[in-house]
Amino acid sequence: MPLELALNSAIDAPALKARFARDGHVRIRGFLEEGGARALWEELRGRDDWMQVLNSGEKLFELDRATRRDFTPERTSALDTAVYAGARGGFQFRYESLRVPDGRKARAASGDPLAQFARWMSQDPVRTLLRTITGNAAIAFADAQATAYSPGDFLTGHDDAVAGKNRHAAYVLGLNPAWRLEWGGLLALHDGIDEGRVSVPAFNTLDLIRVGQLHSVSEVTRAAPNRRYALTGWLRTGPQPD
Repeated sequence: MPLELALNSAIDAPALKARFARDGHVRIRGFLEEGGARALWEELRGRDDWMQVLNSGEKLFELDRATRRDFTPERTSALDTAVYAGARGGFQFRYESLRVPDGRKARAASGDPLAQFARWMSQDPVRTLLRTITGNAAIAFADAQATAYSPGDFLTGHDDAVAGKNRHAAYVLGLNPAWRLEWGGLLALHDGIDEGRVSVPAFNTLDLIRVGQLHSVSEVTRAAPNRRYALTGWLRTGPQPD
């Protein structure tokens, strides 16, 4: 069944534009009308086709849930050891993902509600709002993926600047009806050696982060009763792939 997605009509775009220009980051609370946000949250919670994504240096690995269930305790422990070792001195991540195609035709042909969300984020009035807030009228479309961070998952510092991707801003739509700061999964903006700003996972909040701003997601603790759910991606300029 198609999702019913609508922007919250109370969003104050001029105020958010000024804040984004000043800070390189803004959080929009109540981004969607409540019903659409709830439907997205239920969609993510009900999916069983999540792929765990992790890296070893420049190499990306994807593991489905069935594969991980077949791991011996020893293999799971060895993988954990390697992931945490990678985080000590370089870029490292581990979380679950559901990817959405970038191409216009693939999205149009897909019945996946996440493809519908990506189409919605790439069309007016949403695109006009995001252009206004970021100050970039050339934003053409949003790419997208769903993410789920389980206890032990994290994403170390990075700035999203990748040559040829034409990224202007990252977005994170939080879909966590209940979350406590001490459960981790914090979106942290790195402002200096020992300074930063933190956003706690929340529900129906859209964080926008200017590309070039170093940021990370802290490790989710074992105390967290649920995965940290979000829809994430980048606002991109240039033509959208067919």
